[in-house]
Amino acid sequence: MTKTSENNSAFLMHLSSFTGYLFPFGGVIAPLVFWELKKRESIFLDKNGKEAVNFNLSYLLYAFVLGLSIIPFAFHSIFSGLHHLPLFGIISMASLIGVLAMVKFVLIIYAAIKANQGEVYKYPLTIKFIK
Repeated sequence: MTKTSENNSAFLMHLSSFTGYLFPFGGVIAPLVFWELKKRESIFLDKNGKEAVNFNLSYLLYAFVLGLSIIPFAFHSIFSGLHHLPLFGIISMASLIGVLAMVKFVLIIYAAIKANQGEVYKYPLTIKFIK
């Protein structure tokens, strides 16, 4: 496999994370499938695939935990008869989820550019599920 095709495959591997905007869990499944198909072709593709999959799994976990943190505010508003709607809490949690989504978008683009340049980008705050 030539260096250019390796770089392009790694580039597409990172960009495959955007399928999560189209399909539920697509952001995890697409990079996982892409990595599984390409990991034996080169060490570079294997490393990029692991990074992409680990990042997307970590992001999914972080989004899930932030989503769970909204539940107490929802229960409070339901059981208080909607008299004291905790609007500040709901908006702040939703804002955090929005910021997380924007950070994910930017990091995927940055990692794809780095992969196209022949580098393995290490996503920040990523849990190493696959070593």
